Amino acid sequence: MEPEIELQKKMTENGDEKKKDGNKCKKKQLGGVRTMPFILANEICDRFAGAGFHANLITYLTQVLNLPLVKASNILTNFGGTSSFTPLVGAFIADSFAGRYWTIVVASLIYVLGIVSITISAVLPHLRPPPCPTQVNCQEASTLQLWVLYIALLLSSLGTGGIRPCVVTFAADQLDMTKSQTDSRSWNFFNWYYFCMGMASLTALTVVVYIQDNVSWGWGLGVPTIVMAISIVAFVLGSPLYRKIKPGGSPFVRLTQVIVAAVKKRNAVTPNDPRFLYENMELDAAISINGKLLHSNQFKWLDHAAIVTDSDINESNQPNLWRLSTVHRIEELKSIVRMLPIWAAGILLVVSHSHLGSFTIQQARSMDRHLSPSFQIPPASMSIFSTLTVLACLPLYERLFVPLARRFTGNPVGITCLQRMGIGLGINILATIISGFIEIRRKTAAAQHNLLDQPTAVIPITVFWLLPQYCLHGLAEVFMSVGHLEFLYDQSPESMRSTAAALFWVAIAMGNYISTPMVSLVHKYTGKNRNWLPDRNLNRGRLENYYWLVTGIQVINLLYYLICAWNYTYKPINEQTETKSSDEDLESADQNGKVSNFLNADDKGNKVVELK
Repeated sequence: MEPEIELQKKMTENGDEKKKDGNKCKKKQLGGVRTMPFILANEICDRFAGAGFHANLITYLTQVLNLPLVKASNILTNFGGTSSFTPLVGAFIADSFAGRYWTIVVASLIYVLGIVSITISAVLPHLRPPPCPTQVNCQEASTLQLWVLYIALLLSSLGTGGIRPCVVTFAADQLDMTKSQTDSRSWNFFNWYYFCMGMASLTALTVVVYIQDNVSWGWGLGVPTIVMAISIVAFVLGSPLYRKIKPGGSPFVRLTQVIVAAVKKRNAVTPNDPRFLYENMELDAAISINGKLLHSNQFKWLDHAAIVTDSDINESNQPNLWRLSTVHRIEELKSIVRMLPIWAAGILLVVSHSHLGSFTIQQARSMDRHLSPSFQIPPASMSIFSTLTVLACLPLYERLFVPLARRFTGNPVGITCLQRMGIGLGINILATIISGFIEIRRKTAAAQHNLLDQPTAVIPITVFWLLPQYCLHGLAEVFMSVGHLEFLYDQSPESMRSTAAALFWVAIAMGNYISTPMVSLVHKYTGKNRNWLPDRNLNRGRLENYYWLVTGIQVINLLYYLICAWNYTYKPINEQTETKSSDEDLESADQNGKVSNFLNADDKGNKVVELK
């Protein structure tokens, strides 16, 4: 009887072990490169739908809803601004309680509702005014019809706010983004993310706009809607494969608690040895999954929040977080404060790009755009060359530039994010200088053919003179924009990465907002006779002077950036790396005293591997 009992026990134990091994295998399989098609499909379709939806929206508002140009322009400006700031709301929801996965799902559904609403309004006759082919004495859209438009735009803005900051960070969550792993890879996730976005935008700017102009608005808006709906299905189908990181509570509340605690203890004496500052691994477990932030010597005033006093911990050994913060939480705030000056340098890059959608199009309109006797490039389509440059240069950056730079720097990734951003800012200055010289060349050709006083005349100079500035702006984007996004992800606290991604979009919004008053001030204060930016006749303007002004601002911005980058301190992190294929293997090895592999960073960002 006893042998049977022992045999049964062994079978049970073996079954339990197999179950545990099965659970381990299941956990090992979460995340990885195979999740990228499901996740990036959502972002690609969002960008495809967004680009196709917005690229020609001014035409829809003026020619379908018969709105005046100024009113339609204001609607688009307000809509664009709202769409760029809602990512902060989406990031807060994702980082605080919802998590990135559910934020993406719900936001995508809201986005689809928005574009479905405007597609229905384009199909149903009673939701739009009567057609007005002559565009003379047209009946404007009624209040009800406008409210349908406003609700659709609001829904799409809210949806965008949840998708933009979460998809890139959720995709990165599926990969091992520790320094040891990213250095050993032959590819950069952010390069390929940006490449996919560029392909989606290029497809939308060609295919969708063509459908809108030559087939119908119903199909032109319906195609992006269908594509976006398919992307949600694809994203949800990949759900069993995803690694879903649980949110660690509101990061803004934690940061506020640190500040309040530091203020309350401003008169307390900080210990000379940072080891005496308060730490609580259990409390910080949910917000330090990939590693614990170490104490840094910057902004030492905030260290007052980690000084332990008698009234800070209650009888159940729980800290009062409004009086006492851990070193990890203090370093979260320090990381954000360190990032902001570098982040701000990206705003003026957007300001310098803004003329590509306005003045450069007016320049192109006055130049010879014929590719053949019967076909000429639309002025607004010139922006395709910037996108094509991005698509061409991203693979070249990874396959040619990085190996070449690695020989000189010894850095496995070629150059750092800060160096990459600095190169992008320098290239952008060169692009703006060339823009000024090309404008001088355009006006010289107009003067030679006595066309200075004929603003609608086509100057006999090819539009491809504008190609260098478009290509250089695209090249600057490869360095600056991708580097900016990677920097925000890498240097932000892991519990605030959605918020960091949202800051990328906020920088774009602020750059667009700053460019508007700058152009207005230049127009107002540069005189009437030789105004730099005239209302009607660009041939009699001094657009090159505006480019010199923007160049000067960018030079100052580059100097500011170099000072910030030179004095920047990388976040110090005790970053656990996976020497085996799963967290469970690491834990078991550590318990046996065999291996504990950590990647440390000192206050200057120098990475040191410690093997215990």
